[in-house]
Amino acid sequence: MAPSGINNSIEIPLRDTDEVIELDLTQLPDVKEVLNILTQENTVLHIWITLALEYYKQGKVEDFVQLLESARTSANLNYTNHEKDQMVCLDTLAAYYVQRARDEKHKERRTELFMQATQLYTMADKIIMYDQNHLLGRACFCLLEGDKMDQADAQFNFVMNQTPDNIPSLLGKACISFNKKDYKGALAYYKKALRTNPKCPADVRLGMAHCFYKLGKLDRARQAFNRTLELQKDNVGALVGIALLDLNNGDVESIRNGITLLSRGYQIDSSNPMVLNHLANHFFFKKDYDRVRHLALHAFHNTENEAVQAESCYQLARSFHIQDDYDQAFQYYYQSTQFATSSFVLPFYGLGQMYIDKGDAQDHDRAAECFEKVLKAYPNNYETMKILGSLYAQSEDSAKQEAAKKHLKKVTDLYPDDVEAWIELAQLLERQPSTTTNDGVQGALKAYGKATSIVRESVKADVPPEILNNIAALHFRLRNLNEAKKYYQVALERCQEQRTTDSRYYSSIMVTMQYNMGRLCEEMFQFEEADSYYKIVLRTNKNYIDCCLRLGCMKRDQGQIYDASEWFKEALEINSNHADAWSLIGNLHLSKQEWGPGQKKFERILKSESTQNDSYSMLALGNVWLQTLHHPTRDKDKEKRHQDRALAMFKQVLRNDPKNIFAANGIGAVLAHKGYIREARDIFAQVREATAEVPDVWINLAHVYMEQRQYISAVQMYENCMRKFKRRREPELLVHLARAYFKCGKLQDCKKTLLKARHVAPHDSSVLYNISCVLKQVGMSALTNEKSDLATVLKAISELKLAQEYFTHLSRNGDRMKFDLNQAATEASKCRDLLSQAQNIKERAQRQDDEERKLKDEQEKEKQQIREKAEEDKRVRIRLQEEKIRAMMEQRAQIRDKTKAWIHVEAEEREKKKGSKRKSKVVDDLIDDGSSDSGGAPGEKRKRTGGDASARKRKRPRKEGGGERKRDGERSSKKKANQESQLSAKQKTKIKSRAYISESDSSIASDNDDAAPVTSSAPPRLVSSSSDSESDVGQAPHPGTVQARPNFDDSDSEGAQTPQSDNNDDEQKHDNDQGVGYASSDDEQPQYQHQNKVSDEDEDSD
Repeated sequence: MAPSGINNSIEIPLRDTDEVIELDLTQLPDVKEVLNILTQENTVLHIWITLALEYYKQGKVEDFVQLLESARTSANLNYTNHEKDQMVCLDTLAAYYVQRARDEKHKERRTELFMQATQLYTMADKIIMYDQNHLLGRACFCLLEGDKMDQADAQFNFVMNQTPDNIPSLLGKACISFNKKDYKGALAYYKKALRTNPKCPADVRLGMAHCFYKLGKLDRARQAFNRTLELQKDNVGALVGIALLDLNNGDVESIRNGITLLSRGYQIDSSNPMVLNHLANHFFFKKDYDRVRHLALHAFHNTENEAVQAESCYQLARSFHIQDDYDQAFQYYYQSTQFATSSFVLPFYGLGQMYIDKGDAQDHDRAAECFEKVLKAYPNNYETMKILGSLYAQSEDSAKQEAAKKHLKKVTDLYPDDVEAWIELAQLLERQPSTTTNDGVQGALKAYGKATSIVRESVKADVPPEILNNIAALHFRLRNLNEAKKYYQVALERCQEQRTTDSRYYSSIMVTMQYNMGRLCEEMFQFEEADSYYKIVLRTNKNYIDCCLRLGCMKRDQGQIYDASEWFKEALEINSNHADAWSLIGNLHLSKQEWGPGQKKFERILKSESTQNDSYSMLALGNVWLQTLHHPTRDKDKEKRHQDRALAMFKQVLRNDPKNIFAANGIGAVLAHKGYIREARDIFAQVREATAEVPDVWINLAHVYMEQRQYISAVQMYENCMRKFKRRREPELLVHLARAYFKCGKLQDCKKTLLKARHVAPHDSSVLYNISCVLKQVGMSALTNEKSDLATVLKAISELKLAQEYFTHLSRNGDRMKFDLNQAATEASKCRDLLSQAQNIKERAQRQDDEERKLKDEQEKEKQQIREKAEEDKRVRIRLQEEKIRAMMEQRAQIRDKTKAWIHVEAEEREKKKGSKRKSKVVDDLIDDGSSDSGGAPGEKRKRTGGDASARKRKRPRKEGGGERKRDGERSSKKKANQESQLSAKQKTKIKSRAYISESDSSIASDNDDAAPVTSSAPPRLVSSSSDSESDVGQAPHPGTVQARPNFDDSDSEGAQTPQSDNNDDEQKHDNDQGVGYASSDDEQPQYQHQNKVSDEDEDSD
């Protein structure tokens, strides 16, 4: 802005002279006169601007605009720095338009002013773009437009880069940060501006207060608001801020202070929309709805801020809402949602309630959308989740039902004591299929159980009879009939008790419970009780038509067709157009195969306007026409006519209900009758894929397989149908299965199936006829088969006689509607012919049976002889084996006796040598063995080891064959180590040395001429286990000697020298003279491999 001059006057230079015209700024002339002077004297631009600002200060806004607009074209620019004055002129005029646009109420006029300001700022940009004042003005304009906040931020940043302490830039940045919800950043900018200039306007403190409030620092916010009021007592924003803080405290005194402050703000500025809205909110709770509407309307018209307008509309809407003016409320709720920000969801809540009140399905969907927006802003809002759960629960869409279940379960989790939520959840679950124990009927029962426990424990009240009735109905669906009866009885008693409080209501719900009790007794086969309950209902409510229908159905099921018809007619007296009653009467006629009367009943239903598109009646008529096709006729035109009528009925049902599977099944049946078997099969397959719970489709598929001669598939389909639908005792289905067995040649299975049907329906002559045919076929097959034995032939003759009797009986007493009696007589005659030929077949079978028996006896004798011979051979083998074992035992006894003698000799020799001492211990000492047979000189020597167990052993170089002897020694040491561990202490003291016999000792051969030479065939001897212990510690055999060890396995002697005895040569000779041998067969060796230890008997004998 150009300064207005130092004095209160301004001088306008005259053209081409030095004179001036002085204008008093306090008494400015008419703007037209000034314009003439400025134009005639060609005055420079900055004087124009100064005069325009003076007019603006004096409130002459139109003169201000006129001067600046004229200055743009008429001012003198022939001076230095005139560009800056041009920019100031444009920016000043643009700022004026921006200010007018901010106060403008009409949107179109405001847009026009914004366009003018934009044009002026653009022209100024072309003169000087980066002037600070120009950028600040442009940034403020962008900030006011709202959608150019980033552009304003960039311009403020540019100014702050040049002048960091520029206060307008700091305040602009603070405003931008606040709008971006960066409250800490906004507070920092406000603080910086305040530090830069502590004498900033009070609005800076007001901005800080709002930042503190958003940050949750309410005490600091209150201090800032109070400081604002100290600086500017009439600051309405500060008054509203303190008032809101007081109102939010909730206590009476604070609320009173808040209302006082709002009233004060209203006195200062009665058009302030914030004050008006908060006062309207206050008067809403005071129930002064007229004043609410007055204040809210003023607030709405005094602001262009959409958020404030949304709150004004909300106040208006709820004032109409509470006064039941739903049309006005709906209008203002809707208008509020158009202005509201994403965080202001209260109008959506009210709008959703208005949509619910409208009641249409589409309105419910719109209501759900509104509440979804509320739930998005407040995810755990209890009321919103509960309402959404109720809305979605009413829908038939499975996805919405799942959403309802999710919301209601969340409500029950957050507020487990909410009885209404549990009941809503139970009512939803009982409509859904049961997948787990927490879904479907089981889940509904659990939810009802939780609700009843809350009522008893928390509310301390009796469970309402309505809930008890629902629980009983669920038990009825689960076939818990006794449990359902108990709940029904309790519910009836509760109604009887509470009839005194509201007789009309409880009497009405008792009717429903009594009817339910009748249905329950009917299912429990308690027909008398069911009859009494139905009649009780009819006594109090004569027009309760369902009771008449149920009584008729009970009579029908008991076979009392006439009484059933009477009850159905009584129902028609109550309502002559009742479709169910006419349908039940029509079905009675069809069950008696009275097609004409039944057809008329269903046609009457279709003639009524209310039931002209009744699918059940159309299906029944289609079935009537289809049923006539099952009876063969020679009139092909009539058959085709009936096919077309049945097809037309089924098609009409599909047009009305494209998902009707019964109509599709009927179309498939008609096509099958027309001969389109493949197309019929495709239709039946599609119907079965759609639902597997209709048995007719399974049966029709099996029929199609029969027509296609796929008899095995037909059998499987019939059996699957009987197993799945538990129809094993249905005569018609059993006959179909028997026919399939007959076609695939399984006559025995066919006969069994027909006998089952005979047991189920003993009076059905068609079943007996089929049994006779099968008996005849089975008998004929057996008689014509040359391989049939006598028993089969006799059984076939018996069955043929029975079939003849059956056919004879049926030809006289059969049902002409089911089969031809003459054909039965013909079949009886065929049976007689077969029986007349059966005698020859029987004789042939007798002869064949005798021959087979004779051959069998001969074979049996041969088998017996073979068995006796095998037993004799077995006895011989056992005897020989016993003899071998006995011989082995005798040999073992001899070995034991010789071992005892050897031990006794060793003991005597120790006694003789006991007194002698040796100076040194030599491994190869020579001792006298004391043999009486050898007669050897005293100088005869034997190798032996020292008696001391700790004697030092000397290693000898090995000779040829030593490797094999060492391996034999190792095997012997392993066996004898086991023996040693089994000897007693007394036995161990008797074992002193281990002898080695030299193969090259010539003295032995010379002294013992009669002794047998030591060769590999010499029998092994038992030796003491003390030598094994010495061998274990490193004893090696002498060079040229063979280590002796016990061995009962002949396989070890092959390819190696036989181990020799530890006794002297005379004992060896004595053993050979005795002729003791140990040769045994391989199969007997395992019995003797482990006899190489001294027995306990030996020890005792010693």
